[in-house]
Amino acid sequence: MNMPGKENLRVTVIVPCRNEIRHIRKFLDSVVGQQVTEMDLEILVADGMSGDGTREILAEYQRECPALRVIDNPQKIVSTGLNAAIREARGEIIVRMDAHTEYATDYIQCCVQVMRETDAENVGGPALTRADGYLAQAIAHGFHSRFASGGAKFHNARYEGIVDTVTYGCWRKSTLFQLGLFDEDLYRSQDDELNMRIRSSGGKIWQSPRIVSWYRPRSTLGALSRQYFQYGFWKVAVIRKHGKPASLRNLVPGASLLASLILLLGILGAALAGSSRWELEFLTILSLFTGLYFAISLTAAFLVARRRGWRFLPVLPPVFATYHLSYALGFLLALACRPMAWDRPSYLRKVLTTITR
Repeated sequence: MNMPGKENLRVTVIVPCRNEIRHIRKFLDSVVGQQVTEMDLEILVADGMSGDGTREILAEYQRECPALRVIDNPQKIVSTGLNAAIREARGEIIVRMDAHTEYATDYIQCCVQVMRETDAENVGGPALTRADGYLAQAIAHGFHSRFASGGAKFHNARYEGIVDTVTYGCWRKSTLFQLGLFDEDLYRSQDDELNMRIRSSGGKIWQSPRIVSWYRPRSTLGALSRQYFQYGFWKVAVIRKHGKPASLRNLVPGASLLASLILLLGILGAALAGSSRWELEFLTILSLFTGLYFAISLTAAFLVARRRGWRFLPVLPPVFATYHLSYALGFLLALACRPMAWDRPSYLRKVLTTITR
């Protein structure tokens, strides 16, 4: 890291953080070890009142690194933490980083270089992964599969060019203030929503494989399910705000599950009405629909296992199903919550806030 200089570009790294005792040391080492030229770095960690020892480690690093500052995020959600850090930032360029991720030593340097070269409003790298353990590696392989991701370009490690969203992000501070910062009503999907506003205003989001970081995916199907349930739930809030999805792939899991539920209701209704013909019709369609999904899932699992190792073949179909079903359930629950007056406090809102936080 560079010592302050009068003519150096000022860059602020912003980090939302809460209870990251398992990752925070490795992350801070990754940030402090960044190799930059002609830049003055400031590191702002917005801590969501961590109670697991994270705060003590941050204080330890603060004593050794004057560029590191810790600010409180009492709301304990990502969007409020990001905005608090942006408002405190002294830098002209804002680089978002995440405690679950490891970074190449030239990550920040490349972000700034790509922004200058492309004149994009937001730049970032592809979503690369590092995982330890059999199941975590299978989840990572699923993450990079077109079948699980819907073909999102930011899952493609080699793609360079304009994208609809990007991992984390790097912006000019002035751009963020012009956009109105992150939407603090969103507990998840705040990045996607901000990127929709960038594109709606005529801005450009650019992905470059030169910008390298490695995300640590969830290591159990239960943790993966909770994560993607939350993604699906909050994606609906973004769609409602803008009146359209960022991409049609956002609608496919929910639409597929809804179609399956309608067919199940048709089978039940036909059985209660004593119509064996319609019961058979609905059952046949549902069987074909389900069979098609499993055929595609097995084919995708075969293709991934052929590249990554045959030992992953048995677990990949459950991994794919967890990605899809969890996202779809969250999406449909959010649609069903529309009549509950989300803008008014209620017991149901408190419950949903807890499980989707």
